[in-house]
Amino acid sequence: MFDILVVEDDKNTRILMEAVLKQNGYNPITACDGVEALEVMDHKHIDLVLLDVMMPRMDGYEFAKTLRQGGSEIPILMVTAKEAPADKKYGFISGTDDYMVKPVDEEEMILRIAALLRRSRISYEHRLTIGDTVLDYDSLTVRSGNAEVNLPPKEFMLLYKLLSYQGKIFTRATLIDEIWGFDSESDLHTVDVHINRLREKFGQNPDFEIVTVRGLGYKAGKRQ
Repeated sequence: MFDILVVEDDKNTRILMEAVLKQNGYNPITACDGVEALEVMDHKHIDLVLLDVMMPRMDGYEFAKTLRQGGSEIPILMVTAKEAPADKKYGFISGTDDYMVKPVDEEEMILRIAALLRRSRISYEHRLTIGDTVLDYDSLTVRSGNAEVNLPPKEFMLLYKLLSYQGKIFTRATLIDEIWGFDSESDLHTVDVHINRLREKFGQNPDFEIVTVRGLGYKAGKRQ
């Protein structure tokens, strides 16, 4: 079960988010502002932060900056009433990974949380081995035997994602959300272009293959 820290000064909103998270299988931990949230994180493991912006003592922007300056890569989803483009820009500059404007759609919030957690898993697991092929996240390289290929970040993350869940079918929309982000302006064709590039580079790889599932999307796994 993932532990999610809800940082929100409004009691009713905090209680609502806590209930929604519990209903969807998460373990919510609450804090009233950034100062209390930092104290919580000193003695509890947290997988993701659900963060309000306007709070006393330490607001959401300052909290996010404090985490990033300390080297923390924990996923942050800002949920705030501030909707101006400048506010969103400052949120991302401060260190948030995603941004939602109140009142939030609860189902969309849960989907965004799930996507952030999946992306963070890709970041934390730095190496993946399929047969004699090794994908190294730190160097963005794929090594098979004596051959080593350095990939652009999106191509590497796409391949790493597919091979991390061998046999699982991913729709193009899911891959766009998880690799490019919810707010990306890239369209679904972008996935096809990147898949074709990967096939050109690894079509002869003996350890894995990328399969098109007609009408659904793509999956990858050990070559049959």
